[in-house]
Amino acid sequence: MERTLGALAAHNHRRPVVALLCALLLSGVGLLCARNLTLNANLADLLPESFGSVQAIKTQEERFGALGWVVVVGEDADPEQLKRFAEDLAPRLEALPGIRYVEITRPSRFFSDHALYFLSPEDLKEVERRIDARLTWERQHANPLFVSLEDDPAPSLDFSDLEEKYGGGAVTRLSNNPNEYYLDPAARRVVVLAKPETSSSDLTFSRKIVDEVQGVLKQQDLSRYGPDFHTEITGTFQKKLDLQEQITRDVAVASSVAGVLVLLYLFLHFRSMPAVGLVLAPVGAGLAWTYGLVGVAYGQVNLLTAFLGAILGGLGVEHGIHLLGRYLNLRGEGMASEEATREAFTHTGGAALVSALVAAITFFVLGTSRLQAFREFGVIAGLGMLVLILAYVLVMPAVLGLAARHGWKPRKASTATVEAPLGRVIMRRRGVLTLVSALIVAGLVTQMPRLRFDYNVSSLEDESLGSFVLDRAVNQIIGYSQMPVVVLTDSREEEAAVVKELQERKQRLGADSKVDFVASLGSLVPPEQARKQVILKDLAKRLEAVPEGQLTAPQRERLTELRRQVAAPPFTAKDLPPGVRQQFEGRGQNGQGFVVVYPSVDQSDGQAMRKLAKEVRGVRLPDGQAAVVAGESLVLADILDLVSHEAPYILLGTTLAVLLAMWIALGGLRTALLCLTPTVVSLFALLGLMPLVNVEFNYLNIMVIPVLIGTTVDAGVHLVTRLASPGSDFVRVYSETGKAICGGLLTSAVGFGALFLADHPGLNSIGTLANLGFGMNLLIMLVTFPALLLLLSERKRRRRAVPSSSRREHLVDGGQGPHRPTPAS
Repeated sequence: MERTLGALAAHNHRRPVVALLCALLLSGVGLLCARNLTLNANLADLLPESFGSVQAIKTQEERFGALGWVVVVGEDADPEQLKRFAEDLAPRLEALPGIRYVEITRPSRFFSDHALYFLSPEDLKEVERRIDARLTWERQHANPLFVSLEDDPAPSLDFSDLEEKYGGGAVTRLSNNPNEYYLDPAARRVVVLAKPETSSSDLTFSRKIVDEVQGVLKQQDLSRYGPDFHTEITGTFQKKLDLQEQITRDVAVASSVAGVLVLLYLFLHFRSMPAVGLVLAPVGAGLAWTYGLVGVAYGQVNLLTAFLGAILGGLGVEHGIHLLGRYLNLRGEGMASEEATREAFTHTGGAALVSALVAAITFFVLGTSRLQAFREFGVIAGLGMLVLILAYVLVMPAVLGLAARHGWKPRKASTATVEAPLGRVIMRRRGVLTLVSALIVAGLVTQMPRLRFDYNVSSLEDESLGSFVLDRAVNQIIGYSQMPVVVLTDSREEEAAVVKELQERKQRLGADSKVDFVASLGSLVPPEQARKQVILKDLAKRLEAVPEGQLTAPQRERLTELRRQVAAPPFTAKDLPPGVRQQFEGRGQNGQGFVVVYPSVDQSDGQAMRKLAKEVRGVRLPDGQAAVVAGESLVLADILDLVSHEAPYILLGTTLAVLLAMWIALGGLRTALLCLTPTVVSLFALLGLMPLVNVEFNYLNIMVIPVLIGTTVDAGVHLVTRLASPGSDFVRVYSETGKAICGGLLTSAVGFGALFLADHPGLNSIGTLANLGFGMNLLIMLVTFPALLLLLSERKRRRRAVPSSSRREHLVDGGQGPHRPTPAS
């Protein structure tokens, strides 16, 4: 394998024009295929289409339509002006072709007038009994001949106990608010709810409808509502667009910053602009090929793969640092350009290929995840690592050959190896350094029990965006969540059965229930209205006889309200206010029912979302089949369950796959374990460090651990294979390879560290955790691992008494350190 790499590199060095033309052609095709790549940040698309929650979302969108709203918020005006704004805006929004209807008021008056129909006949009889008791008391005390033996108070006309009994029902939750409008006088804020035709997952439609709403607002003379009056837009549609724009902006910023930092580091590392170009040219070609494959295979990038350019760029530069660094050192020793290229790609290139294969296998294991973001990231990153090696073999030797033909020679400053003083220190203090390192790592490992997992789903959506913050304020004004869960039914009978079962579950769970209330069109029309009307007529007669003069002012108001309520006629679903009825009617309503379940918990609470999903799923219809339950809350719960379930298996699979690949590639289990040691030690140290620096795992950054396993093993491979070369000198190898290892890890850290600049909290946490991991691995690789190798070599020398071996190792150690750790060590 090494000889083949060397021969191929030497061939491209001899024929640079053909190799570069092939590279340019492939890059052109790659860029052409990648030109139409789009970003998809939709949560539902993170799961496979086979998932029930994903299929349910599609069914719900076909039948029910959009669950979310485009919400216009008017702010900083007097309540009357805010109401006038809502009334003026509503008809203009309803005229837009993509809007089904607009809501600006609650159905409070309608349900208040018909409130007694929602009481059971028995409770209505109780109302009648209390009124009779009060009338009897009044008649008795109005009689001058009546003498009360007890100074008993007047029977109360307070029905608060009955109001409390029905207070958690859908009718009360939908309408029980002192403000008829969706208005918060204290915050000087009014809410206008516009229901679009299509789901917010269609980002093209979302942009179109939000732009149209903004166009309507621009046409309004907002100054007539007050000098400080202004508007904002929030809701599901605006939140999706803001999240999309944020990630797009993060990609641009992170990629640009990563590119500049890598460029600066390469210049400081090699102190030569041609050397910078020699490293970056293959990386640029490899990224063009990789994104061409992405365009053909997927046609879009997701939350994670959008940043693969920065990540693969950083990882790819690491190979270039090792390869070009070795080439420059060989040229400094007097070797010709072609031979130096062959030698560099034979040994260092072989180590780079092993490292790339191991990293690719790691990514491919991550690609076995059923979570779309992880799977696509794993597959694309794995292919990208292999493509980058191919790009280096094709492009770098060709550029070197072309430069050599034109008389270019590396500067002496670039070819000279500066002895690292730390190498001598490690030789002299290897025992102390190993012991101190072991104690520090052991101390960090003791902190691992404090490691925590953050179940807040802000790693998937940025809850700090302005539209997200305003949306929470809107929920408080409305009084319930704007993103409910929908249970799809085919008849009113199924609808009633689902409502009954969900309400029973809520009662059984009590305080542990994650459901606020359950509503359906049928549940808003009470049964037995004819029977109740008879009771209400009797109540009306009794209420007319109640003497108002004996009542307090609040009691008189309550009496007036009761008289209005008992006079209300029965009603059907068609009599409900349009704003209420439309919430439970989908597209092409043909007797199909919908049960809407409103959560009582914040949807950023991942654990609560998982409990909500468990509570609402598995509802049985009268025929025994499970009802279809849809909602973004359930998609979110499935994502969280999937990550929690797969993480241990992916971590175990990654470790075993890396070990097996290194065993095969390096030719021995002991050598593979030795090369894997710094990665394992640094990971344990990282896990212990995280609680000390207040870093937690979340649903996105958990994927950093398998990535670190695959991307940090190459440092150990490079150091061990170089020390295993015949006649190697420890200090020289450490100085040369340590510089390359340091550069490789730093550029890898820059690739992931670019995510640290992202505003999105989940991506930011990936950058933070990855940089901690690379930093810890760098310390282990520069201090702990070399000291351990020296100790192992010294131990082997003592155990083996073969004269030739002892003499050879003595020659190396007699001023320069032990010979090398061999595969046998």
